[in-house]
Amino acid sequence: MIQAFSNISGLGSPLPRFFSSQSTSTTHPTPPLHPESKCTPPRIRSVAMADFPVREAMQMPTLGKRKSRGDEDAHRRQLGPIHQERHVKIICVGAGASGLLFAYKIQRHFENFDLTIYEKNSEVSGTWWENKYPGCACDVPSHNYTWSFEPKQDWSAVYAGSGEIFNYFNDFANRYRLQKYVKTRHQVVAATWDDNHCGYKVTAKDLTTGNEIHDTCDILINASGILNNWRWPAIPGLHDFEGPLLHTANWDDSVQLQGKHVGLIGNGSSGIQVLPAVLPKVKHVTTFIREPTWVSPIQGLEQHVFTPQERQDFVNKPGALTQYRKSIETGLNGQFGLFLKNTTVNNSTHDYMVEQMKEKLNDERLISKLIPEWSVGCRRLTPGVNYLESLTKPKVTVVYGEIEKITKRGCVCDDGNEYPIDVLICATGFDTTFKPRFPLIAPNGKNLQDEWAKEPRSYLGIAAAEFPNYLVFLGPNCPIGNGPVLSAIELQADYMCKLIDHWQTHNIKKFSPKKEAVDDFIAHKDMFMQRTVWNDPCRSWYKSGQIDAPITALWPGSTLHYIEALADLRMEDFDVEYSGNRFSWLGNGYSQTELDQTADWAYYIREQDDGEWLSRGKRRNDLTKSGTVKGRELVNFSGKDAESQAKL
Repeated sequence: MIQAFSNISGLGSPLPRFFSSQSTSTTHPTPPLHPESKCTPPRIRSVAMADFPVREAMQMPTLGKRKSRGDEDAHRRQLGPIHQERHVKIICVGAGASGLLFAYKIQRHFENFDLTIYEKNSEVSGTWWENKYPGCACDVPSHNYTWSFEPKQDWSAVYAGSGEIFNYFNDFANRYRLQKYVKTRHQVVAATWDDNHCGYKVTAKDLTTGNEIHDTCDILINASGILNNWRWPAIPGLHDFEGPLLHTANWDDSVQLQGKHVGLIGNGSSGIQVLPAVLPKVKHVTTFIREPTWVSPIQGLEQHVFTPQERQDFVNKPGALTQYRKSIETGLNGQFGLFLKNTTVNNSTHDYMVEQMKEKLNDERLISKLIPEWSVGCRRLTPGVNYLESLTKPKVTVVYGEIEKITKRGCVCDDGNEYPIDVLICATGFDTTFKPRFPLIAPNGKNLQDEWAKEPRSYLGIAAAEFPNYLVFLGPNCPIGNGPVLSAIELQADYMCKLIDHWQTHNIKKFSPKKEAVDDFIAHKDMFMQRTVWNDPCRSWYKSGQIDAPITALWPGSTLHYIEALADLRMEDFDVEYSGNRFSWLGNGYSQTELDQTADWAYYIREQDDGEWLSRGKRRNDLTKSGTVKGRELVNFSGKDAESQAKL
């Protein structure tokens, strides 16, 4: 058979040795790395086939094993095969959910990389390590606040507390040994593009010693999150208060609330959770509310503590947990119509929530103050477990209006009264401006903190024009409030990995989204947002805490829409600069396959056409198992009945 093949087209001469079935090579040979300097193109010399025998190529070092500096220098002028995976050094800011997932993805999919994650806290898990206030929980059902591939079978309840959620992400880090990439108690304080290195110079502060560490990277990932930079309310005299002063994101467990008169500022997500949690132990609560808000009744999934039998069923019944998770996720993905003005689901949910809030408040004064005029969903919806009922309790005083100042004794409001309190809790949220928490300097000297100070303008929620090799999780206009947020984080991690793979297997010096691409995206986003409830006149962190401003926090579509939008790289939207000839990634003429003695060198020969679909529509239908769902099972999260919801 070999002899017959060697005479095809009249070649006549025997095949080269590497086609022989008697090959003695037992290693997995691979080419050398590109030089460490990405700015200087590799020197290329003309190599005749006689000068570069295949046997020599076959003896190159194994791909993925780290080479010493001496090894790299020895091969500095020698080209490898096509798509040589050059070394990439990555710095990630933050080891919360996003940073940990990124570490997992890089570790699973890549070789020949260095990854360092700088984390300011003493533990990983980000906001779920920081937030420990009474009642702190996720407003997404626990079984769906997990990675799609990493279920947790033993959640205690439908809506788990922050401690359990911290354990989930901490266990995830330990299970996959991600801690080795993380430097805790290290805060990034500056990052500047360095043209000589073709990457970033990064300065991190060791919060234990106070020393500064200087590092470099080819690609910088910002995974610091949007809800992690907590802030005090801008109220005059705040720090004149002589009693204990608490913030929900910086909770002090040593402060005793038993028998105290507590003041609570804020009726956002944290405030809604804190009030019913502290009420049983305190003497009295005076809650200060500036604006109305929609408090979502628990619809579809009531809070429920799982019984031992239910948890056992999740473990032992094949498919039971997956089906449960799918029904919840389907319901979450099915509620996007709620955010579009004058849709059936939006109107019916509005009517349902008005009815429910009136029933639970049962007080005309509270009803007139707390039910908004603007649409349901303009601000983030939070399931209010016992919140509305708590407002009606005798030991709760609701003060509606602005706090003009804070004194030694309490709060003075615009009704002219001073309200004395013993302890003041600020449930006033975070700095949600999206600008980095550290100066980030581009090659042209611009600081992203300044560029995004008034209106953050991102490329698809993941990158910034003029800031090369910089990627951000949950950046401006990503689906952080459109549906299942962890699904969006997974998608962003995959997209980043595709970009890094493209950088690693091509001789790319730097990449960043084109300004015109960002401008077009923002123009489309602004036009789309006009038909959404988010555009209503409510004060929301979706609009940087303003009432009438561009919507900077949300994606112009559903989470499923985002997943399809970022399924493939659009390199036409990027400014790409190469190190030398843009086609030097073609290498020495050999494929990676030819240098792998364990690979099938005729992998494309088959008995039928079973290749992947070449059209987007066919790929989508295959991926989503189109045609297989008959009678959709979902958990209904709106006021509309589930049967009608499924038909939307």
